[in-house]
Amino acid sequence: MTSFMYKMQKLKNMPFDMAVRKVSGKAASILRDTSRKFQLLAFPIRLDVTQFSGYKSSSHFLFDPQNRSYYTEHLVEMQSDQSIIKDADRICSHCFNLLGSGEIMLGEKLPWNEDFKVGYSWKNSFYKHIKIIDLDHPADVKVPWELSRFQHAFTLGKAYWLTNREKYAKEYQDQLSDWMEKNPVEMSVNWTCTMDVAIRAVNWIASAYFFIDSPYIPETFWARFHASLYSHGQFIMRNLENKGEHTGNHYLCNLVGLIALGLYYRDFTCDPDKRKGSTPERWLEFGLQQIEREMVVQVNPDGSNYEASTSYHRLVTECFLVTAVLCSRNGISLSSNYMNRVEHMCQFMLDIMKPDGLTPTVGDADDGRLIIPSKYGSWIRNDFSHLLAVAGEVFHRDDFRHAGSKHQEDALWIAGAVTTLDPGATNAPRSVAYPDGGYYVLRQGEAYCLIRCGDLSFHGHGAHSHNDQLSFELQIGGVDFIIDPGSYVYTADYRMRNLFRSTAMHNTLEVDGKEQNDFEERVLFLMREQTFAKCEGFGENYFAGSHQGYVQKSGIVHRREMRLQEDQLEISDRLEQVSPQAAVPYYNVTFILAPGVKVNELEERIVLSHQRVSVDMTFTNAETTEILPCWVSSRYGERELSQLLRVKGSKSKLCTFIQWSISEKEGI
Repeated sequence: MTSFMYKMQKLKNMPFDMAVRKVSGKAASILRDTSRKFQLLAFPIRLDVTQFSGYKSSSHFLFDPQNRSYYTEHLVEMQSDQSIIKDADRICSHCFNLLGSGEIMLGEKLPWNEDFKVGYSWKNSFYKHIKIIDLDHPADVKVPWELSRFQHAFTLGKAYWLTNREKYAKEYQDQLSDWMEKNPVEMSVNWTCTMDVAIRAVNWIASAYFFIDSPYIPETFWARFHASLYSHGQFIMRNLENKGEHTGNHYLCNLVGLIALGLYYRDFTCDPDKRKGSTPERWLEFGLQQIEREMVVQVNPDGSNYEASTSYHRLVTECFLVTAVLCSRNGISLSSNYMNRVEHMCQFMLDIMKPDGLTPTVGDADDGRLIIPSKYGSWIRNDFSHLLAVAGEVFHRDDFRHAGSKHQEDALWIAGAVTTLDPGATNAPRSVAYPDGGYYVLRQGEAYCLIRCGDLSFHGHGAHSHNDQLSFELQIGGVDFIIDPGSYVYTADYRMRNLFRSTAMHNTLEVDGKEQNDFEERVLFLMREQTFAKCEGFGENYFAGSHQGYVQKSGIVHRREMRLQEDQLEISDRLEQVSPQAAVPYYNVTFILAPGVKVNELEERIVLSHQRVSVDMTFTNAETTEILPCWVSSRYGERELSQLLRVKGSKSKLCTFIQWSISEKEGI
């Protein structure tokens, strides 16, 4: 079913009066967009830069540009200065690694409107009429969006402060001037997603504080810059991403952009906007009111995000946390409920963190960040502890500080402080349940196991969900053995998108080759809830859960029990017939192995080894086992070859026994 056919089916199932309103609303929207297009073609938006001549914001940002030496001295003390300069020099030479491109030289002029991975460019046109997705073409619109977020500009600014070299100011000016020329307001692919417009605005504001006093950059540039930045606020307010069934990280980023812009232009209003009501005062007022609301909508009471993705949890936490700090800098206090829930979000990240400091990539992942204040060229996509470093300063918590101790630079730029910690013992991690989000963590000795069992994203819509119910990750002695495969890509390859979100690519049981939750091949961000998974028992070393995904398809309920000890994990999978007439079908149980895990198939067991850990796997009631190649992805756009173990059975119960030993030295 195509996306169009899905929409028609959805319309058909609506009550008649609702369908009429939907169609008439869409027709009116098309008419407005067409009218706007011809208006812009006849009278392109020309920024009145004269109103912005000499403008300098009086608001406060995350860091204090009047205390420049404080930051540079800390960077030198952290021994971050040389890597910052190296990253900045790569940016100056237009060498980037974005969304799986690998290190690539992008030429004299940056290709702002191009997926340079496949050489496809989007021609400038009215933004509402640009076709950004073609499932039969490998071009990925996220590539130009990512480059145009300008998250690299923060690194240019740091290098400028460290060295006082005007070459970084020149590069900054050249890039922004070129972008503004190539991307007229509302007339390029980089205006087609409001979320990216908002993220770009935040990063333009951040970078401006580094360069605003550069003697190299003329006032004419700053007037044009401020006019263009102001237009971002106007655009966001007119194109809010809150029209669908649910609001999510896109709309949240819209609000963060409005708040940042409202603060930046707090003492300024462009003359025509006084009549239209789209003023910075209104941006700020609306953003603050709505972000309080979205905290309740998007964040569960236990602190988990309702998009059923750990990667999007990181992005959403960053948005809420950074906004709280920015507001505080400007004398605005958010509610105690807001701040308490942000702290719960950070606690969630601490509790699901693996012993090696990384986080399982559950659900979708596209490497989304708001700002990247450190390690621009080398940040690890599944390391979320940079936010815990910030949260440690915001909430004055040493457990957060310890967890984020490798990311003190993030705390420096966002929270404005770096606390020296006593290297003494911290509280030992514990087994913990997050039932609202559907995450359960078991810990025993050096073993870590995270289990997924809960609602699909957006309370059953499934936009960023995978078929991962009762799937799990297993790390032993800080070494990954059984992992979630990741996401790889979205629209650039719909077949791979569907493979990575399929049941067969997760560490769970698949009945008769069917999906836990059905999805349409070409409808990539919808997976209606059929599993209705629930936890049936949880303790220090025990988990039990079930899901309903095969009830209508095969007359089967899948139940899984897991018991974790210091040196073993026992898994019991049961297929319970809904009616006496239902036969137990054939099924597969999959285990996705981490890259680097060596596999040795013996007569009655499978032996896995990696670094200093050796693992034995045995099964009761298995008919066959086989080792197959598979793909896994640890960052968007990149994949690497690994292996999976597939166990086939037809009995109503399958038991898996995983036992391990840890050597003092690797290879023993």
